[in-house]
Amino acid sequence: MHKILKNAPPLPNMPWEERPAGGRGEPMWRFSANPVIPRNLTATSNSIFNSAVVPFKGGFAGVFRVDDTSRRMNIHRGFSADGMSWKLDDEPIRFLDGSAGLPESEYKYDPRVVFVEDRYWIIWCNGYHGASIGMGYTFDFETFHRIENPLMPYNRNGVLFPRKIRGNYALLSRPSDSGHTPFGDIFYSESPDMTYWGRHRHVMSPLGSQSLWQSTKVGAGPAPIETTEGWLLFYHGVLNSCNGFVYSWSAALLDLEEPWKVTARSRPYIINPSRDYECVGDVPNVTFPCAALVDGETERVAVYYGCADTVTGLAFGRIGEIVDFVKKNSVI
Repeated sequence: MHKILKNAPPLPNMPWEERPAGGRGEPMWRFSANPVIPRNLTATSNSIFNSAVVPFKGGFAGVFRVDDTSRRMNIHRGFSADGMSWKLDDEPIRFLDGSAGLPESEYKYDPRVVFVEDRYWIIWCNGYHGASIGMGYTFDFETFHRIENPLMPYNRNGVLFPRKIRGNYALLSRPSDSGHTPFGDIFYSESPDMTYWGRHRHVMSPLGSQSLWQSTKVGAGPAPIETTEGWLLFYHGVLNSCNGFVYSWSAALLDLEEPWKVTARSRPYIINPSRDYECVGDVPNVTFPCAALVDGETERVAVYYGCADTVTGLAFGRIGEIVDFVKKNSVI
């Protein structure tokens, strides 16, 4: 066992399934009962995907992207005892407004949830004169507070680091445009107070012909996982095929104290659309990671990922094996 995780508490009750027999030695494998969250789990949901899960009070809580049957995009609260069987609220989360008169967002989608210091921070794609990043927090998953948007439009894929770096909060994002972005690089930003953000640094770009699955755009997935080898970042990449965009995902390693520096980055993908529930849906050929649960004792990881913009899947692995895969197959 590698024992390379840092600051990760035990999580013995996390969802888990052992690696199936056979295969080609891939570093991660899918839950045999995928999709773990169906599209119709609320009274009016058309789809439930690209959602965020964290440990909470001996079980699990989450913030879920729910598109309803009028195709409005919003985020809903949910709870589970085992991380597999979920109960979601029929109504979206209502935030108490802690901003200085910032209008309510036109839509909310693709949330992440990250526990930092004393609260659960929620980051989502927010409708404010186009796609921007919205931010809020909760202490108890009962009362939710909204704060100022951290960055200007247009931006997506806001992902907060789970601890401060050199005394500042740290955020990954992907500047975009007002449409369905045909480009995209990952950037890093810092803030002393979660309001004023600066120290913007470029992290990574698409790779073009060096690695076609990530040749069009890339975006951060779950909160980075701290290891002795650096921050392990799961991220999605996009190929612009003759039949439209194809979303796959893999992992990279970032420097612990200067996370805009990429020390290793996988040339091959780890998960790509290859199952029916990943290829058939409202947006075919999409696998999109948004949340990761980690057991600090056994170094197991469970990643929740959106499938075809319709349902939610689970994939499992071991941190040491994934780190080894990234380093062995690094394009850097």
